[in-house]
Amino acid sequence: QVQLVESGGGLVQPGGSLRLSCAVSGLIFRSAVMSWYRQAPGKERDLVAVITNTGGSTNYADSVKGRFTISRDNAKNTVYLQMNSLNPEDTAVYYCNAAPWVGAKFDYWGQGTQVTVSS
Repeated sequence: QVQLVESGGGLVQPGGSLRLSCAVSGLIFRSAVMSWYRQAPGKERDLVAVITNTGGSTNYADSVKGRFTISRDNAKNTVYLQMNSLNPEDTAVYYCNAAPWVGAKFDYWGQGTQVTVSS
């Protein structure tokens, strides 16, 4: 059974930082392409960042470039999202996503973790 468990969300003031974690089990993590998405109230779920299975390549939404960093530890089966210079527009539920291999036709989702940026 594949499980993705996010943690690290919470309330932070504008300009602050948070680090999200997603612990993965039930699949071969070192083969998986990992992503973070977010969904704000009343909006669609959007891709935030993606990292290849080796961690050798990353890609980011324009809205977070230079502020967010995705990384992974294949020894710990965990993917991270370091979020700096947060602003209220970053408020959303953040979801971890795993595609079990490059080109997979299916994927898996975590339950989400709430990030609220407010003074």
